[in-house]
Amino acid sequence: MPDALCIGELLIDFVPTVTGTDLISAPEFRKAAGGAPGNVAVGLQQLGIDTGFIGKVGNDPFGRFLTKSLSDKGVDISSTLYSDEARTGLAFVSLKADGDREFMFYRHPSADMLLRSTEIDEDAITAAKLLHFGSIGLIDEPVRSATLHAIQTAIRGGCLISYDPNLRPALWPDQETSKNGLLLGLSKANIVKISDEEIEFLTGIRNLQEACENLWHELSHALLPMVPVRSHHTIPDL
Repeated sequence: MPDALCIGELLIDFVPTVTGTDLISAPEFRKAAGGAPGNVAVGLQQLGIDTGFIGKVGNDPFGRFLTKSLSDKGVDISSTLYSDEARTGLAFVSLKADGDREFMFYRHPSADMLLRSTEIDEDAITAAKLLHFGSIGLIDEPVRSATLHAIQTAIRGGCLISYDPNLRPALWPDQETSKNGLLLGLSKANIVKISDEEIEFLTGIRNLQEACENLWHELSHALLPMVPVRSHHTIPDL
């Protein structure tokens, strides 16, 4: 069984074919495999770590494209399920001229939101050494309960817990709920990958060292500031 497991959302990113534009002005879009936990799974696999993915996609062409994208990179998808209840999630993502990103999500609901606690592969988690998750899996039920169940199973099994706060305000009901959700995930984690924006959102502190000390808790082994990468939506190209 895989040594590392990533749980969370897989989705299709539609990205403008030109940079420096907003979604209104984008002339056309190209399809790319996306979902932050999926990107982490591919990255770990390419570092030589046997990695698997736990999640749910739609039983549709986009869902099959996503699981094929993972499998082609060597990621174990035996714990990834297909849903006939909802379609695979979509996100339109642009990088505007000022450097800010613009998102529009289609998940009302999407298949990843419908993962249930009873569908979690407990045997795979118990056998793993690391479980990685993101905050998106803590927003809606039933995936919220499924994610927390996976985390508790991993903790009981002695896994390291890795966490990506992945702030997406548009997906949460309000700012307070978002902050509480991100902090809940952080309270479960040994290792956290976090951006300057997320640190300031959670603490109100701009000084990196002071903010990390503010967020530190007894389970923490590391708080890792996020290093900019080429793209967050390039599973096939990593």
